[in-house]
Amino acid sequence: MTTSKIKRKDVLMKQISQIYEQSKGRYGSVKVWHKLKRQGVDYSQSWITKLMHEMGLQSIVTRKYKSTTDSKHDLKVSKNILDRKFRVNELGKVWVSDITYMRVKDSWNYLTTIIDLADRKVVGYSISTSMTTEDTIIKAWTHARTNRQIKPGFIFHSDRGSQYASKKFSEIINCNTYSTQSMSRRGNCWDNAVAESFFKTIKYECLYHHTFRNTKEFKHAVFQYINWYNNYRIHGAIDFMTPAEKELSLLDIYSQSA
Repeated sequence: MTTSKIKRKDVLMKQISQIYEQSKGRYGSVKVWHKLKRQGVDYSQSWITKLMHEMGLQSIVTRKYKSTTDSKHDLKVSKNILDRKFRVNELGKVWVSDITYMRVKDSWNYLTTIIDLADRKVVGYSISTSMTTEDTIIKAWTHARTNRQIKPGFIFHSDRGSQYASKKFSEIINCNTYSTQSMSRRGNCWDNAVAESFFKTIKYECLYHHTFRNTKEFKHAVFQYINWYNNYRIHGAIDFMTPAEKELSLLDIYSQSA
């Protein structure tokens, strides 16, 4: 290898290392490659993968987790209106939601999120020490509604958990005449794949790498991660844009068509 090629390789490896460190080890070779392309650095993905292997850099490893869904209830269950139509081109038209948990010292803390399918942004979330409807989805819903408006034909999709099927939450959705509640089929995790995928992502990219001593620490970690996720993390499902970039592009489309 010539001296000039060695220098170019060294520079590229430094750029790779910087992107990898900025993502806190969350990015694998595909996302690093896309970030380099955005910076005008054009190499093949296979070359980036090879260099990262040489450097000993790989995305932090995933772990399995259990569902918190309590679907053994006698509450009314909505039909699966969404039907896995996860490609949405208008903000405020379809939101998906789920609830998960994390160990915090000697107890469980619960994280409820709401994601807009159009830009994959986490528009609302809540953290609680109980799984009541009020502390989980109603708080997350209130947070989401302060951040984004919903539009006619709005669909809210979730699993069949008792929090979502509760009379209190169903009334909130149904009070808007142009809103529809949708729920996954029994035992079918793929019907709510986007919401579940976010939990997998936040856990292996952030939460599993901490030992939380109290709820305050847990809240801080979640807040920091969601801020990074919404504003800086590129997403394959939205053409390797960040949710914030996708939101702006959709708003620009709206303004041009107005």
